[in-house]
Amino acid sequence: MAQSDLTRVIEPACQKLAQQFGFELVDVELAREGASRYLRIYIDKPDGITLSNCETYHRAVAPLVERVDYDFLEVCSPGLDRPLKKQKDFDKHAGEMVEIHLFRPVERRKQFEGELVGLVDGEIVIRDGETELRFAQKDVSLCKPLVIITEEDIAMDEEMSDDEKNDSEGR
Repeated sequence: MAQSDLTRVIEPACQKLAQQFGFELVDVELAREGASRYLRIYIDKPDGITLSNCETYHRAVAPLVERVDYDFLEVCSPGLDRPLKKQKDFDKHAGEMVEIHLFRPVERRKQFEGELVGLVDGEIVIRDGETELRFAQKDVSLCKPLVIITEEDIAMDEEMSDDEKNDSEGR
């Protein structure tokens, strides 16, 4: 199946199913890795996607994608640093720090970081200090939120893990 068929036929079916479950369809891709072809479907929801959500959606979507020539079907969360692709992604993350990777260097650099202003007239606009930088979306290979993990985040995670252990042991 051609990429255009994937976009024209499969993606709308996946979108409809995602809506029925209360999920957001983030992306559908058909990727070759080695000798295998992976059909990857990324879903999300406001409070985060669980393994159980992925499993439920996987079982429901499998019959809808039978026509696609793939070896493995993966349904997964796009993750915290999910790539920004659509206008709504850029609108949602405006004001946050992002990382941009370019196909070709600009001023001998292919990677930039800054505060996302937004997607404006086909250009991704970021602010780096006092400087505003603009990149044509077609020249950007990847734009994703910058995930910064602090010592406080790590300590909070360790505390949560201890609480979960105590709960499961009946303490």
